[in-house]
Amino acid sequence: MPAEPHFEIEYCSRCNWGLRANWMAQEILSTFAAEIGSVTLTPDRNGGRFDIYINGELIWSRHELGRFPDVKELKQRVRDHISPGRSLGHSDIKPTD
Repeated sequence: MPAEPHFEIEYCSRCNWGLRANWMAQEILSTFAAEIGSVTLTPDRNGGRFDIYINGELIWSRHELGRFPDVKELKQRVRDHISPGRSLGHSDIKPTD
């Protein structure tokens, strides 16, 4: 049985988004090493997909949101799902208007 929580990035291999998926997975692993059980990168050959899941729950969909997450907001979403209340340091600072 895989360790929990399981983090998965499903990405379009035809669009060459593998490097982006790998980079985001590495950022999550470096920030949440103690909290993440496993990370999977899943190539999708149907086109255009960049979806991020935690334990099978969709937390980001490029198709639905029309863009990729930036690393700061991805870390915040992951934190909110697996370790609410945890400080992310500078990633929690919101820009001023």
